[in-house]
Amino acid sequence: MSKKKKETDFLSISARVRVLETRLLTAERMERMIEARDAAEAAKVLGECGYPDLAEVTPSAVEDMLAEAQGSLFEDLAKAIDPALMDVFRCKYDYHNAKVLVKAQALGLDQDRLLLRGGRYDREKLAEDFRREDLRTCAPVFQEAIAHARELLGSSGDPQQADFVLDRAYYAELTALAGASGSKFMQGYVALAIDSANLRAAVRSARLGKGPDFLRQVLVEGGSVSPADIAMTPGTDLARLFHGSALSAAAEAGSALAVPNGGALTEFERLCDDALMAYIAKARMIPFGEQPVAAYLYAREAEATAIRIILTGRMAGIDGTTIRQRLRRSYC
Repeated sequence: MSKKKKETDFLSISARVRVLETRLLTAERMERMIEARDAAEAAKVLGECGYPDLAEVTPSAVEDMLAEAQGSLFEDLAKAIDPALMDVFRCKYDYHNAKVLVKAQALGLDQDRLLLRGGRYDREKLAEDFRREDLRTCAPVFQEAIAHARELLGSSGDPQQADFVLDRAYYAELTALAGASGSKFMQGYVALAIDSANLRAAVRSARLGKGPDFLRQVLVEGGSVSPADIAMTPGTDLARLFHGSALSAAAEAGSALAVPNGGALTEFERLCDDALMAYIAKARMIPFGEQPVAAYLYAREAEATAIRIILTGRMAGIDGTTIRQRLRRSYC
């Protein structure tokens, strides 16, 4: 477990993060991207945020740019930040890579091009160790989840079941990492992220007509609302469970959509993401500590999502109004 740091231990990195925040993709910059003449002109705005010029604006070029930026960010800050705090944000890339490797092996395919940079484990070494069935350098939870997912997919042929195993392990690791960081702020963030994931799963399951038995396979522990309560609550009554919480508005929207053919989930998904951003944005009022650092890491992830939405929309010829409706709340 990491030794709990004092707020003053974060003085230097907090000051640096405040400078880096000035280069984030603000609401004003997003608007300029939406109003730009075309996707190429929109991408040029990203130069103000430190991104390189794109020779050609294509989906693969955008993804490569974002992956490179995220990986560089983690490498840049790794020496200045408590590893447990950093790993809360790095962990999801490892589990993405685990899903790619497990499914690719089951299909007999080479999908290494889909592996993402930025995780705790180097993607090339992880792929090599996975194929040698030697993951001893990885966390025990991660090792066990991959072994279980591998076995389950091999016996059932159902990739969804393998995903359930890896998702449960992911959130278990997130909870443990937040605890190891010693940060109440991060523990609150992870609990809210789990609540959000469970709410989304409950709404989607209700729309598919799935019952409690299916939902119990999907829901994870660690949030403020118990999985047992969610599993036994009709989708149209989820708002009651989350009433008064940070996800209250999202749950209201989700309850109204939790029926077969209930309509588009765009607004519901946006409200879930906005609840997390509202929590993270509280860090802007804190001068130094782990909170501003964690908030900046989250803001960079949210920035990548916004860039994808805008540039993908511009490349597809989607109108500005629709793009704006898909965008989440910005950090600044």
